[in-house]
Amino acid sequence: MTAFVRDHWYVAAYGHEIGRELFSRTVLGEPLVFYRSTDGVVVALADRCVHQRYPLSESRLDGDTIVCGYHGFTYDSAGTCVFVPGQARIPRTARVQAYPVVERDSFVWVWIGDPDRADESLIPRAPWLADPAYTTVCGMEPLAARYGLLVDNLLDLSHETYLHGGYIGTPEVAATPITTEVDEDAGIIRVSRRMADAECPPFYAKSTGIDGRITRWQDIEYHPPCLYLLHSRVAPVGVLPQADGSDPNGFHVEVVYAITPETEHSTHDFWAVARDFALDDEGVSEFLRESNRTVVLQDVRALDILERVIQTEPEGYQELSINIDAGGLAARRILRRMAQA
Repeated sequence: MTAFVRDHWYVAAYGHEIGRELFSRTVLGEPLVFYRSTDGVVVALADRCVHQRYPLSESRLDGDTIVCGYHGFTYDSAGTCVFVPGQARIPRTARVQAYPVVERDSFVWVWIGDPDRADESLIPRAPWLADPAYTTVCGMEPLAARYGLLVDNLLDLSHETYLHGGYIGTPEVAATPITTEVDEDAGIIRVSRRMADAECPPFYAKSTGIDGRITRWQDIEYHPPCLYLLHSRVAPVGVLPQADGSDPNGFHVEVVYAITPETEHSTHDFWAVARDFALDDEGVSEFLRESNRTVVLQDVRALDILERVIQTEPEGYQELSINIDAGGLAARRILRRMAQA
């Protein structure tokens, strides 16, 4: 059984997904319904009428209230029932759970757990997604696998060489050793791979226009349980940041994944790619959008297969771990501790 980390913020949607139409999504096994109130604020309620469990997402909005499409029970944005058909008295228990919601960095974050513990300062940041100095492409793909498999996948990028050849993978990725740092107090895992002389994969060659070999940096930050950041830098071989830390001759891509469990065996795989070059070039945007979606779908296929394998393996099976697994093993330890807490 996959242990969920509750009392935490998770990405439930992109802000552009939620409007004045009822929108449903399941997070940590909890069906939720979302909408924007008439003043533009995102509302999240349990997606189940208290009367006979009819999904509120299959109902309708009336102003800022949801009218159940089965028997007409009506709920305000706080989840309180304000109308019951056929009687004036509204039962005291006629309410659905409302979830704390925050919009930040183009994401809609929802708090799953005790609402009294919802602290906005705990939301990890991905500021590039809302920064005019960057241009972003994004998407979400459903994953028929537990979220821990996606965490493992993203913390070990050596698989790029084998799974994503022709897109972002080159031989140097798997051949280059990593450094792993675990900040136990902050609960952040950092994995870095610095390649001084590497083949330039099509993902970067076609988007940056670099012709020839490159210096390539991959610096990962994982903020359990939900947010993964990959700070990627490419430049022609030998071109490094300047002594003052500025880097006008490098190309920078911020890759963001929000890893949101849907159920024990399915995951919402939100992805975004923000770049600081060719900001107004729609051709580059379309290329990166399609290329990254292809890469994500390659991961989805592999992890869906792996989920099926794991579900059929004998009890007590022991996997083999090596140096490249250090980040993933640290993540498992931290996630297990968070779930137990």
